[in-house]
Amino acid sequence: MTAVESTALTRALPSPCAPVAGAAELTAFATVSTSRLHGRTTPRALVRAVLLAGLVLAFAVTCSREGLPTDRVVLLGWVIAGLAAYAATDGLHRVGRLLVDWLPLAVVLLAYDASRGLADELGATVHVTEPAAADRWLAGGALPTAVLQQHWVADWWQALAALVYSSHFVVTPLVLGLLWVRNRARWGQYARLVVGLSAAGLVTYVLYPAAPPWLAAKDGVIEPVQRLSGVGWEVLGLPRAGALLADSQGQVNQVAAVPSLHTAFAVLTCLVLYPVATRLWQRAALVAYPVVMALVLVWSGEHYVVDTLLGAVYAAGVVAVAARALPVLTAVAGSIAARRRPAVVPGVSG
Repeated sequence: MTAVESTALTRALPSPCAPVAGAAELTAFATVSTSRLHGRTTPRALVRAVLLAGLVLAFAVTCSREGLPTDRVVLLGWVIAGLAAYAATDGLHRVGRLLVDWLPLAVVLLAYDASRGLADELGATVHVTEPAAADRWLAGGALPTAVLQQHWVADWWQALAALVYSSHFVVTPLVLGLLWVRNRARWGQYARLVVGLSAAGLVTYVLYPAAPPWLAAKDGVIEPVQRLSGVGWEVLGLPRAGALLADSQGQVNQVAAVPSLHTAFAVLTCLVLYPVATRLWQRAALVAYPVVMALVLVWSGEHYVVDTLLGAVYAAGVVAVAARALPVLTAVAGSIAARRRPAVVPGVSG
């Protein structure tokens, strides 16, 4: 990470040492910590644990029967249900805060999903040859996707690739949920970055629709390339999960390849969590995640190398823009608040 990127990230996100926002969070944390120190569990903690355990069990059963959910509506529903179970034990005020925080975000992300499905129907020319040519230039003439598919055929890799690819649908909602519980200030920053990155990707899909490798191969533009992002579920003994993934993939924009938002969100997760990671293995995992994600995307025929590089650039760009915009927005909000405050008339002494 360069000095410029480090500065931008520091300005865009709160300090790792920033306190957890809100008295309710502090009270809940103190209660749990005290109960653990005394070797006992409070009734509130017990009820919360039972609710969360039941929800986790329901999610596990659903995944075993129907596969890992990839629909944003379903995933947001699971995350909000988990947060509701967590917040319910703190009273109605915490549930109300949950709704106020999450409903606007859910509406924005659902609107993005609906708009993305229409982006390929606006009549723009679909770019097929340019991304492939860029990859050949980067690789010295060979097509990286074709080369990887010829040599990487091990079952363990297919299983790992399926898990990494599908993690895209889970990691961002999960990180949002954890940050909301632990630090609402950082949650707010991350939520704005998620919305900004989604919007930037959507605008690009409209202006520059591009075919992924598997689609270009299907049209005979490049050498034979298969779509392999779901084949690992068969190796894992969950063929229905692979079938559901294929079905969901068929319902979205097929020419939304540039940039790779799978890569972009993996990079964004790394940029957001790296400053607060306290252990070496945590930081190593955060750095490795976008790298492995990009490798999986190229191997599986979902994206070209250039798509993944642009995804990383988009993530870094959104963080940099947020770093510059945050002070301006803060100043504007302060100015508006100052204007709304009633003027104080000094007393007249006589």
